Amino acid sequence: MKKEERFVKIFSQGGISATEILVDKQTGVNYLFHHQGYAGGLTVLLDKDGKPVVTKVEE
Repeated sequence: MKKEERFVKIFSQGGISATEILVDKQTGVNYLFHHQGYAGGLTVLLDKDGKPVVTKVEE
């Protein structure tokens, strides 16, 4: 039985230094992930009003 993955990558650019946007399929919240070499960081993606970007989740 395959376990369903919770996050889906909707955007990616770069190679060694890359930026990605991930969406939590349960909540719809978007996350920005950036990594370069062995270092990386993850944060909630915010809109112009400082609120989390939420993508409609299809069931």
